[in-house]
Amino acid sequence: MAATIIDGKQVAADMRAELKLDVAALRDQGIVPGLGVVLVGEDPASQSYVKAKERACEEAGIYSDDNRLPADTSQSALMELVAKMNADPKINGILVQLPLPKHLDESAVLLAIDPDKDVDGFHPMNVGKMVVGEKAFLPCTPHGCIQLLQRSGVQIEGANVVVVGRSNIVGKPVANMLIQKAATGNATVTVCHTRTKDLAYHTLQADIIIAAAGRPNTVTADMVKDGAVVIDVGVNRVEDASRKRGYRLVGDVDFEAVAEKASLITPVPGGVGPMTITMLLFNTVESARRAHGVA
Repeated sequence: MAATIIDGKQVAADMRAELKLDVAALRDQGIVPGLGVVLVGEDPASQSYVKAKERACEEAGIYSDDNRLPADTSQSALMELVAKMNADPKINGILVQLPLPKHLDESAVLLAIDPDKDVDGFHPMNVGKMVVGEKAFLPCTPHGCIQLLQRSGVQIEGANVVVVGRSNIVGKPVANMLIQKAATGNATVTVCHTRTKDLAYHTLQADIIIAAAGRPNTVTADMVKDGAVVIDVGVNRVEDASRKRGYRLVGDVDFEAVAEKASLITPVPGGVGPMTITMLLFNTVESARRAHGVA
């Protein structure tokens, strides 16, 4: 069996086209969704990510308030900026790009963001609402995984899902979303991690595997049953002298081998990655709707 590739780029493009129409409809009502972005320092990966977000906002018609701060920015200055954006009605969503320089307290900054503008879905208020099944901003990468499954026609309800990884960014939230009594949930979920004794025992029972361990080749072909759906969240650099940059990106799944057994699989790059920014835009537009009482 050769798996069908889930094209995250195409799914993201489809969703962004839908969002562009939604934004145009809001603009017709005098509502311009706005995203405030804060980047502290000059981390190359963060800079590249923020630039991509800026382009995505422009294409969708979303107002982008970009704030680039030097690496030696003080905690008080950063907190003041967050407070300013909290109070700015033009900004519906706030994104503070992580990681922050080591001298800054990330937890304090994230807690300072108004939960109604927390479009990353990291504020404890939104995390708590997600867990108990109330309406909340969902974390972007896990939400993107759910969208990929749903838009690929995968049956989530009643499925056995194994999540490999227990991070607060992906593993825990995606597991919580999948067990919710909702159209995108009702799955039976097992969460595996570094202390799981026999990972293959669990993954071989999975109809859906979501790999978010942060380590190449965590999931190999002998760990996947025929016809399983595999979502690979991992992004890892491995040395490759044949590449101009000296490395290539791989996921947490042995893609070539697992693709021979799975029914559907996401590639790296081009799978989950494009969905993360898309879901950030989705949350920003939703925040604008809520702020103006638009259904």
